[in-house]
Amino acid sequence: MAAKLFLIDAHALCYRSFFAIKDLSTSKGRQTNAVYGFVNTLRKILREYQPQYMAVCFDSPGKTHRQEKFNAYKVQRPVMPRDLIDQMPVIKDVVTAYNLALFESPGFEADDIIATIAR
Repeated sequence: MAAKLFLIDAHALCYRSFFAIKDLSTSKGRQTNAVYGFVNTLRKILREYQPQYMAVCFDSPGKTHRQEKFNAYKVQRPVMPRDLIDQMPVIKDVVTAYNLALFESPGFEADDIIATIAR
């Protein structure tokens, strides 16, 4: 049987979880909806598919190479909500705790990294 490699666009999964799961927070009011959704999806992938390899890819903070070349790239997209930004370090800690490969490269989005790995 061939080895399985899963390539995860962490930012896409985090956004999906953040907006799909409402009003989930700690007793101190810290939002946890993106963390919860991310962990549940990650556990489901690991349980159901049992991949031998997994790369979890994140968008880099700041401008990307596409934004440098094309001023209009994603200019209409709203900024990441503060409550989601606050959850990203926790999500990265989860990836590290699972001992999974975490990829993030300055100037690149997760899908750029995924395309590079997939080649």
